[in-house]
Amino acid sequence: MKRLTYAMIGGGTGSFIGAVHRKALNLDGRAELVAGAFSSTPERSRQSGYELGVASDRVYGSFEELAREESARSDPADFVVIVTPNDTHYPATKACLEAGLHVVCDKPFTITSDQASELRDLASSKGLVCAVTYNYSGYPMVRHAAELVRGGMFGRIRKVYAEYHQGWLATELETSGQKQASWRTDPARAGIGGSLGDIGTHAEQLLRFVTGLEVETVCAELTSFGRGRVLDDDASVLLRLSDGAKGSLTCSQVCVGEANGLSLRVYGETGGLIWRQEQPERLTLTALDGSKTVLSRGSDRLSERAGHATRLPSGHPEGFIEAFANLYLGVIEAIESKRDSREPGPMASEVPTAEDGLLGVRFVEACVRSAQNNSAWTPV
Repeated sequence: MKRLTYAMIGGGTGSFIGAVHRKALNLDGRAELVAGAFSSTPERSRQSGYELGVASDRVYGSFEELAREESARSDPADFVVIVTPNDTHYPATKACLEAGLHVVCDKPFTITSDQASELRDLASSKGLVCAVTYNYSGYPMVRHAAELVRGGMFGRIRKVYAEYHQGWLATELETSGQKQASWRTDPARAGIGGSLGDIGTHAEQLLRFVTGLEVETVCAELTSFGRGRVLDDDASVLLRLSDGAKGSLTCSQVCVGEANGLSLRVYGETGGLIWRQEQPERLTLTALDGSKTVLSRGSDRLSERAGHATRLPSGHPEGFIEAFANLYLGVIEAIESKRDSREPGPMASEVPTAEDGLLGVRFVEACVRSAQNNSAWTPV
C-alpha cells in the first residue's frame, strides 16, 4: 500500500504537540513527513527540518511559501498538519486550502466563528478534507460509548456532565517566559477563550460525539484566578442540549494536582455511563438497580466501531498516541477515498471536521457573551 505524504506547519524541534502528531502518524506506517515550515523563523525551520530528516528544498520559511511551493510541485504533500498557536490557524489553513491541499488543523479551529465558517465553506467548495484534532474521540472506549448512547441503550438522555481539569496554570507561569503558558494566556494569540478554548472545546466535542446532542444555549461563569491574567483559567457552564437534555461543563487549569482530568458522564432514562481519559481503557455502565458493569478495551463484547480503533489485545495498554493515530487513519481513509473516487472506510466517518471546529468556536463565543452578560442564558 502506497503511503501518503504530509507537510507540517509548526511543530519544530522541542515542540510537544508536533512530536505527538508525528509519532501518531508513524504508528501505522501510512504517512511520511516530506515537507514543513516548522517555525516562525526560517533559520529555526531549517534546523528542525534537518533534525527531522526533511530534504532541504522542502523546508520552508513560512506557511505561505509552503502552500505556494508544495502545490506547484509534481509530487505535492497529500495533506498538511497545522500545529501552531491559535492565531495562525485561520491564515495557514486558508492558504493551504486555497492551494488545493487537504488540511488537519489543531484545535480550537480558529479565533472567530466567521473564520471557521469561511474555512468550512472553502473546504467544501474545493472538495478537500479539513479535519480538526479533537483526538479524544479516537479512543476505542469513547467510540463504543457513542455506539451505546446513540443506539438508545439508555433511552432518552437526561443529563450529561463533561469535565476537563488541569493544574498547570495554578501559578502565573506565563510571567516566567514559559512558551506554552505565554501564548495560551495572550488573547491576541489564543483568542477570547483561555481554558475554555484550550480544553473546554475538547470537552464540548466529546459530549457531542458520544451523545449526538447539540449544545443549544449556555449559562457561563468565567474566572481568571491568575494575577493579571486576562483570559479565563476556570469556567463553569450550564448547558441546555437538544432533545430536552441538560448538561454541565467545567474546565479549569488551576486545579492543583490535576494533570489531564477529562471525563464524561451520561445519564438516560434506563442507565448511564462514565468514561475518564486518565483510565481510557475502561467504560463503566450504570443500571437502574444500582449495579455497575465495567467494560475493557479489547474485549469481545465491544462494538465494531471500537474494534476498528483497537490495535492490541486486552491487557496490553493503548492510550493517547493510539487515539491520535486513529484520527489520522480516518483522515488518510478520507483522502484516499477522494483520490480514488470510492467510498471511504469506516474510520473516515469518525474524523472531526471543520463543522466540528466551527461548533467549538461558536461554543466559546457563546460562553464569553454569557459571562459578559451576568451569566445570562445565551444561544450558541
